[in-house]
Amino acid sequence: MTPAFTHLALHVRDLDACIAFYRDYCGMKTVHERDDGGVKGEGRVVWLAEPGRESEFIIVLLPGGPGRDQAEGDFSHFGFALESKAAVDAIAHRAEAAGCLAWAPRQEPYPVGYYCGLKDPDGNFVEFSYGQPLGPGAEKPVEA
Repeated sequence: MTPAFTHLALHVRDLDACIAFYRDYCGMKTVHERDDGGVKGEGRVVWLAEPGRESEFIIVLLPGGPGRDQAEGDFSHFGFALESKAAVDAIAHRAEAAGCLAWAPRQEPYPVGYYCGLKDPDGNFVEFSYGQPLGPGAEKPVEA
């Protein structure tokens, strides 16, 4: 059997702020939560998933991380596809008002598409795109 990518686990500085970010901007929901012990919630574990994809892929958030302050030119990020350029613009507008917009909306050639970037409360970049090969509005590659 080929391995299946099922989850990504992150230790974060502020668990509740990260849960709220991924709920509010990414539409994810808590699908599992437990406390493995520890002082002041240090053992709390939260699983987040897109509605309907709970058995496919989750983000596991754990408290106590050092945070991620990405260096200039480090474009490591999580990617979420949206249904239109207008939806990308709307996310960017909300993020700018909240002070977490990292990359203003822009159009790039295939396969990048139209996208913007936000910074989550832990310092991770989160991209929202339209027109990439893995999401809505995907263009077909030009055959050589």
